[in-house]
Amino acid sequence: MDSTNSNLFPTNNDSPAREKLLTLRLALLRLHKTLLNMERREYERENGHVTTGELFQLVIDHAQFAWLHNISEFVVRIDETLTAKEPVTPEYTSSAIALARKMFVPTESGDAFQKKYFDAIQRDPAVVIDHAELARLFNNEPSDSPTP
Repeated sequence: MDSTNSNLFPTNNDSPAREKLLTLRLALLRLHKTLLNMERREYERENGHVTTGELFQLVIDHAQFAWLHNISEFVVRIDETLTAKEPVTPEYTSSAIALARKMFVPTESGDAFQKKYFDAIQRDPAVVIDHAELARLFNNEPSDSPTP
């Protein structure tokens, strides 16, 4: 059986770089789900209940959910690396963590994503909890990514 899922979690003797990348992936997925639930509640407050199928369509097409695409794309890139034949390198993992560290800076004066993320942290305590998990992951890594 060679499914994507078995490729993401292949063996019990993964490299430390791969393990860190998996940890980042899981933290991003948790955060994405929390943010998606927050946006769904907001949308439903204004527009009424949506089904899972309607939500899927909204996530793809609706402007309110567009900012979450950045996280989805990040996770897809990680998945591609995890399923590739080449081993995950410490440099790649450090680079991915450094990029996530820059991306997930909640600030009123940052880029569009960072502003939305800042607002989300102000609105939803669950986002604060997931952000704290990411911050712990970032704090366990050097702040400058090594140059190969």
